[in-house]
Amino acid sequence: MLTGQVRLRVRDICRQVCRENEVDILRGVLSSDHVHMFVSVPPKLAISDLVRTMKGRSSHKVQREFPELRRRYWGRRFWGRVYFSTTNGAITEDIVLQYLEQHIANLTGASRSVV
Repeated sequence: MLTGQVRLRVRDICRQVCRENEVDILRGVLSSDHVHMFVSVPPKLAISDLVRTMKGRSSHKVQREFPELRRRYWGRRFWGRVYFSTTNGAITEDIVLQYLEQHIANLTGASRSVV
């Protein structure tokens, strides 16, 4: 699903949504079917709103721009409904960064992409 030009477009949309909402991307990784992001979010913004906007906009745009995806996901969801978030206070920044670096290390050539 997240390969080639689709992967790059999803990455760009994630970056755009973050810029618009004053969210700093500290580190991010795009896998073949999901995205990991370590972000700094302003207190005025609910994480659920950020995720909803990112998923909604990316789904809408990539299905419009890549007709093969529109056919593949017709009547189905491009993204799953769930997401995971935690505060940096619950785990250390080093643990999050180690996790993301390990995830990057496990990806191979064409599937390796950083947000």
